[in-house]
Amino acid sequence: MAYFLISVSNRKNLELCKEHKLAGFTNSINGFWTFVEIEEGDYISFLYGARAHNLYRVVRKMALKNAEKYGPWEPITFRSGYTYYFPFRLQLSLVREFDEPMVRQEFAYVAENLLLRGGYRKTHFQADEITFYQVSQMGKSVDANETNGELYPTEELFVPKITFDIRRKAPPEVFPFREVILQSLIRKFLEGTPEVLGNILSRLEIDDDPKEFEVLGEKALPEGHVDIFIKKRHPRGVSPKIVVEVKKGAARKEDIEQLARYMDELGNECAGGVLIAKSFSRRLPNPPQDMLFLSYRFEDVDKGELYTYEELLDRFALVFP
Repeated sequence: MAYFLISVSNRKNLELCKEHKLAGFTNSINGFWTFVEIEEGDYISFLYGARAHNLYRVVRKMALKNAEKYGPWEPITFRSGYTYYFPFRLQLSLVREFDEPMVRQEFAYVAENLLLRGGYRKTHFQADEITFYQVSQMGKSVDANETNGELYPTEELFVPKITFDIRRKAPPEVFPFREVILQSLIRKFLEGTPEVLGNILSRLEIDDDPKEFEVLGEKALPEGHVDIFIKKRHPRGVSPKIVVEVKKGAARKEDIEQLARYMDELGNECAGGVLIAKSFSRRLPNPPQDMLFLSYRFEDVDKGELYTYEELLDRFALVFP
């Protein structure tokens, strides 16, 4: 279970989301990334005008054919002539009602990301567990709130796929394998396999139970954006953190230097860094004691086939040196 804040582009769309108890994401790679990141049973709030609006539980995920013909949001056409519509949708149940400014201390984890990114260009922000617990006490609770039920006929729904062959891409039904999708797969993999996370902790000489840690999405720092951020769920006294940099292709010397800068910026509470890439050249220097190099692979994958996000997650593996 995770908690996300979803960026909304304007007041009208915010009101439509609230009225219809829906979240919608565009037919872009970022829209697809948000859709696969968030799972049924997760919680979301809408983010607009430097304020967080309501708390919802995700009841159902849907990918809709011909979404431009359906409401509640209107398609958006840019000067380039490209039109964005909203095929990826979350059916929601309202849990708590509130309208709170992001300057509240309770939102500090997400607000820092917003500040360092300079606005709402990112589609979604994953908050940490402490933020979720605090948000769960804001505003007022709503009893037995129901969703709008079955919204679309079954024949209008589809399951989006991922391809390793860029020639086969056909958004929104087929997307090419991108680095943001890899980042999401790694985060979900580490969340679901505490033994692997425990191995990482052990190799970084961190003597703690992996269940005490949470694996979060992108974290903004002045030096840049850490792809995956691992931290204690409930720190006491000290708060050890691990930064993870992800590369879809081969690792480069520049990637190691970038990871080192992130680690330096976090200071003495950074317990280690991990670089995950498709491969590592023998010409690269050996990692320092507080850094770990891991490669990734997919078991039994044919690059000419199409796969759902869940199928790739089932086939995903990390390779330790």
